[in-house]
Amino acid sequence: MKKQHVLTEIIVNVHPLEKRVAVLEENKLVELFIEKQNKANLVGNIYKGIVKDVLPGMGAAFIDIGLERTAFLHYTDIVLDFLDIFEKEQPRKHINKGDSSKITQLLKPGQEIIVQVHKGPIGSKGARLTGQLSIPGKYLVFFPNKSKIAISRKINSSHEKSRIRNILTALKSPEVGLIVRTEAEGNSEEDFANEYKALAKTWRLIEKQLAHAKAPTCVFEENALENYLIRDLFGEYVDRLVIDDKVFARSIVAQLEDLAPELVNKVEVYKEDSPIFDAWAIEKKIETIFHSRVYLPSGGNIRIEQTEALVSVDVNTGSFTGSTHYSETIKKTNIEAASEIARQIRLRDLSGVIVVDFIDMTDEGHRQEVLEAFRIGLNRDRAKNKVYSFTELGLVEVTRKRMRTSLVANYSEPCPHCNGTGKILSRDAVVMRIYRWLNRAEYFIKNDKLRIVVHPVVMDFVNKNRDYFVTYQNQIEFSEDPAIRQDTFKVLSLPDEKDITSKYTT
Repeated sequence: MKKQHVLTEIIVNVHPLEKRVAVLEENKLVELFIEKQNKANLVGNIYKGIVKDVLPGMGAAFIDIGLERTAFLHYTDIVLDFLDIFEKEQPRKHINKGDSSKITQLLKPGQEIIVQVHKGPIGSKGARLTGQLSIPGKYLVFFPNKSKIAISRKINSSHEKSRIRNILTALKSPEVGLIVRTEAEGNSEEDFANEYKALAKTWRLIEKQLAHAKAPTCVFEENALENYLIRDLFGEYVDRLVIDDKVFARSIVAQLEDLAPELVNKVEVYKEDSPIFDAWAIEKKIETIFHSRVYLPSGGNIRIEQTEALVSVDVNTGSFTGSTHYSETIKKTNIEAASEIARQIRLRDLSGVIVVDFIDMTDEGHRQEVLEAFRIGLNRDRAKNKVYSFTELGLVEVTRKRMRTSLVANYSEPCPHCNGTGKILSRDAVVMRIYRWLNRAEYFIKNDKLRIVVHPVVMDFVNKNRDYFVTYQNQIEFSEDPAIRQDTFKVLSLPDEKDITSKYTT
């Protein structure tokens, strides 16, 4: 299905606590990505490290990659190619995996080495490393020091395997290896070309950093928002990328000048006084993500419920009665709901099995129109998905692979008052709300003295992160109140202690 161009903008909000990237299509929020400073996922990161100790008895080495604890590299996970990564020629080398005592012939304390995190640190144990570097994509996994193409065994058709192999053989460089994921089945040559181009672009960037970076340092964060933004989000179809931080914008432009110079003129720095997400009305749109019920323009609504096993979506006519025949009213509501459900699936990153209960339709033509609207809505989804036809019970099933940590998980934590059955805003999310409140009200409060009242749990977080409010340190004071809800706060003007919270709340 060919993707039609729609007005697409990417809006980036940068703060020391978190970075947020919003993707808008025709001014509608369709995707939101969040990178939190205190929730970094190290698995997949590539480091230029330093060998700290070599233990031939264990057949392993401990590598300093800049973390609190040294990481562990076993002899069998060493790849000799990358021990000579700075040489112009890299002949294929192999090690005798049965003789781990020879690790001292390969690694010496103080030696620099290129490694990737295979398993993150657990408890008192450091991260487990591998020397076999790989860069995962949506359909392919890129190996910079292999040459073969391996195809998932779950792709059963020999004709499909042959088709994919022929496409990739023509696309890839001889020194590059690829693994073809199951999700790649049925993809077009254009899909493979775009994916390969993005992965190769990422590897060129890594090579550049490896040549100049001082160890120990991370040269590639697989889950870093900056890399994901350049590799997967920002492409030719995007009309503009607007960033509210000059340093972050310069970093993006510097990388684009090497990798995709044609996109540089689409990057803009936001210079207005009002918060960037307020300027695009994104903040209010984010609030609706936590609502189970979403209202449609016509007056109908959809209700989204998530469980461990599946996601259920129910469509209702609500107050919409229509002005024509009843069946036409139902069809219109369902088509409108299909487009909105597709948007919510992308925005909330709903995954696994999704079951949609559309309003009953007896006309087969109407059913096909609704299915077509649903599939068109998911056509721009970056995650692999499949929409099945109506079942005998009138349900539509969707399967979709998760792309990232869900927004609900990112913005919330288990509620201590309901044994985890409900969710509340996390402490750092409350602090970010306070920061945005101050940012939004800055012009009006000027030099007024303020007291901000928070729950003791939030107060503990504030005390450990006072630098987030350094701009307002002479203007505000914090106090705690166990009676206040953990996910809320109050702003009192001093000395009269008048509550002004709602005055500047979005």
